[in-house]
Amino acid sequence: MLAEDLNKKWKRVILKTSPTTPLEHCEWLNKLFMELWPNYVSPKLSARFKSLVEKRLRHRKSKLIERVELVEFSLGSSPPSLGLQGTRWSTTGDQKIMRLGFDWDTSDMSILLHAKLAMAIGNARIVINSLHIKGDLLLMPVLDGKALLYSFMSVPEVRIGVAFGSGGSQTLPATELPGVSSWLVKILTDTLVKTMVEPRRRCLSLPGDDLRKKAVGGIIYVKVVSASKLSRSALRGSPSRRQHSFTTNGTLEGHLDDKDLQTFVEVELGELTRRTHVKTGSTPTWDSTFNTVLHEDAGILRFHLYECTPNSVKYDYLASCEIKVRYVADDSTIFWAIGPESGIIAEHAQFCGKEVELVVPFEKASVGELTVRLVLKEWQFSDGSYSLNNFPLSSRNSLNGSSNLLSKTGRKLNVTVVEGKDLISKDRNGKCEPYVKLQYGKVLQKTRTAHTYNPVWNQKFDFDEISGDECLKIKCYSEDMFGDNNIGSARVNLEGLAEGFVRDVWVPLEKVNSGELRLQLEAIRVSETEGSRGSVTGSGDGWVELSLIEARDLIAADLRGTSDPYVRVQYGNLKRRTKVMYRTLNPHWNQTLEFPDDGSPLELHVKDHNALLPTSSIGDCVVEYQRLPPNQMFDKWIPLQGVKRGEIHVQITRKVPDLQKRSSLDSEPSLTRSYRISGQMKELMVKLQSLIEDGSLEGLATVVTEMESLQDLQEEYMVQCETEQMLLLDKIKELGQEIFNSNSSPSLSRRSSNI
Repeated sequence: MLAEDLNKKWKRVILKTSPTTPLEHCEWLNKLFMELWPNYVSPKLSARFKSLVEKRLRHRKSKLIERVELVEFSLGSSPPSLGLQGTRWSTTGDQKIMRLGFDWDTSDMSILLHAKLAMAIGNARIVINSLHIKGDLLLMPVLDGKALLYSFMSVPEVRIGVAFGSGGSQTLPATELPGVSSWLVKILTDTLVKTMVEPRRRCLSLPGDDLRKKAVGGIIYVKVVSASKLSRSALRGSPSRRQHSFTTNGTLEGHLDDKDLQTFVEVELGELTRRTHVKTGSTPTWDSTFNTVLHEDAGILRFHLYECTPNSVKYDYLASCEIKVRYVADDSTIFWAIGPESGIIAEHAQFCGKEVELVVPFEKASVGELTVRLVLKEWQFSDGSYSLNNFPLSSRNSLNGSSNLLSKTGRKLNVTVVEGKDLISKDRNGKCEPYVKLQYGKVLQKTRTAHTYNPVWNQKFDFDEISGDECLKIKCYSEDMFGDNNIGSARVNLEGLAEGFVRDVWVPLEKVNSGELRLQLEAIRVSETEGSRGSVTGSGDGWVELSLIEARDLIAADLRGTSDPYVRVQYGNLKRRTKVMYRTLNPHWNQTLEFPDDGSPLELHVKDHNALLPTSSIGDCVVEYQRLPPNQMFDKWIPLQGVKRGEIHVQITRKVPDLQKRSSLDSEPSLTRSYRISGQMKELMVKLQSLIEDGSLEGLATVVTEMESLQDLQEEYMVQCETEQMLLLDKIKELGQEIFNSNSSPSLSRRSSNI
């Protein structure tokens, strides 16, 4: 009977009738951990934490250090000790939680930082030679063991040992650079607090299948559905974050009924923010969907609730909550959030395109929940593949039957800026005249200016692909008389872009509340037989003619507010320079230079001339000419890089003397085309006059866009006419030379016979 009674008590413990299990020793766990640490755990954790440390070092700098670079990062072969005092399982609702002691005291690590010191002191090497972290871990298995959440119960104890040196094996005591050791401790502590101290938790996925692919980004559709149980008194944010609201007569807004509560939600993912519409009541329904972009394999979606009180000057912050997203190596996705009473809410999307719904309570609030639906549309991978909707464990590569892992040399990237939608306006009159700047490496391209919130550009740009993990940087501006306004930016990861496949994407603009751009991306292999498209590189019988016309809006390099600009041209190993234009920010050179066409990079460096002091740079740029059609002049204003403003006007032509005709000439007769363009321009002028009289702003914007397109067509036609004229003159010269030779040959024969 006694044994049976003890068995019943033990079963009650096992069946979770008791909230805490008996203490268990962990010698077996530490022994297993020591075997797994050197070859598996340490390399994976080193790679994961290296990226975190690099980001923190970029954003948190010591006053003594101007720039710091992480040279080496390895956690070594000595693992931390787990559960030296034993461990217990506890249960909160249906969630199991293990409390585990964590003590890591090691000097067997290799972390090397290279720092450039401030105030021209010089460079120094910072070696982290010891680390001690001590605290209590919480482990929480979720999704039936498919993932594990882990965090520290409270801020752990952190100590770091640091040595300094100027190079080689020389090391100096920490007193040589005071404050650096405490600065590193603060960075590590802050990183732990923001990422894995309760209630912040990290996720370790345990997939059934590991496809050995690296996810570099993803597209998430976020739908903010509704909220419930909202109460103004229970949701008030902390005084440091809340903005007090005032009525129009200057008095502080009094207590209002919750049914009159007007709220909206701001969605935040990295630097991307979007807002819902304002809705009224304690149970508002927004049903607002946003397109968001992840730039890594994980991210945090934050939702901030604001009150929009009538007659108030500023919004009033109420509460926040967040949902974390992580890619799993079997092409699935895990979503999780903090639930009621610090519990866990987790959902698992087995394949892309599957919608999950989470009801998340607001943090640090006694009431209030937010309902969100999430759809991970696709994951993008470093080998150029991407996961498909409704196909688990599959990607574009697996459907094609071959890998798209290609060399990143000898290819062109075609980027087409198709259109935009829902762009914002910062103009007081509500006018929006947007254009887009694209930067890839050192090359910067610009679209024409549109005159609508939903512009259509359909402009195509070519870039030479650069080795390494390069991103296409996008900035959208709106033209303004007193300086162009930035209306959003974005970046697109081009790593592993596959050949022969056009990728059509909508890219949401960051740092603004609205706006998306539609891009079409394509990678093509440049073949040596593309002579008709300008690839006659290395032929030896052609040359590049560069005309440096002028520059405008240069920065002032002198104290008197002007510059003495000239251009230094570098073409491969050849260097040329223009004359100096004194005391001007808008110089005119009108100089023409020629170089043998061997395909070398053509770089322009705009300098400020100084008679005594060294010359200073006021911008540079790269001229892309390799794919220009032969014997056609390319006329363009190129923005200068490395400076805040400035553009240079160049004309460049690839001269090929033995080319008899241009294969790409328009089949339409020149005279007919001229009449057609002139007629269309007259029709648009009449239409424009009529719309001005009617006062139709939308119609005016459409006509102006059509006129700009017609102007581009006219400029293209003028270039064609000049090319035809040049080819015709060359042909006349050749015919004249043949006639001269044929007429002079009989006299030469008679003279030779007489001799």
